[in-house]
Amino acid sequence: MTKADLIDEISRLAEVTRKDSEVIVETIFDSIVRSLRAGDKIEIRGFGSFRTRQRKPRIGRNPKTGDRVEVPAKKIPFFKPSKELKDLVNGEAAAASTPAPAAPPAQ
Repeated sequence: MTKADLIDEISRLAEVTRKDSEVIVETIFDSIVRSLRAGDKIEIRGFGSFRTRQRKPRIGRNPKTGDRVEVPAKKIPFFKPSKELKDLVNGEAAAASTPAPAAPPAQ
């Protein structure tokens, strides 16, 4: 799904204009980026959490020439899905909510 697909989906489901749904999506993404830049953690219950992780400086290699390259320390965004999201993706929640068929009576 692309950002445009997400905007179209919100527009259709929420019955708002495409322009309004675009503002909604942009506002959410901008808020997440602003919070991560400030060093905050974002937690969306039932979906997952976003935070930054610090990478240490290291020595890498240029794959073309094989030369050593210094890679500086940096922060990277990290997403950790919630247990509920993992279960939904794996279909476990659907299976858990459907009752098991009754066993036939023993004779």
